[in-house]
Amino acid sequence: MIRLVFRELVGMFVDDGNLALLALILIALVTAAVKLLGLPPLIGGLLLLAGCLAILLQSTRRAARDKAR
Repeated sequence: MIRLVFRELVGMFVDDGNLALLALILIALVTAAVKLLGLPPLIGGLLLLAGCLAILLQSTRRAARDKAR
């Protein structure tokens, strides 16, 4: 049972490597902008929200397109 839960949890992050990679890049860029460039944290949070939604939308569209084929 624990193995199954662990596999499902890992599968959520490994299944779509592009999604995970883009999310990590987005987080790194926004963190750098807030820490190094002095971007207000609220703006950084909004960028994270918008960026994550855009990445998720792109990933969902790609999965739907691949499934339709």
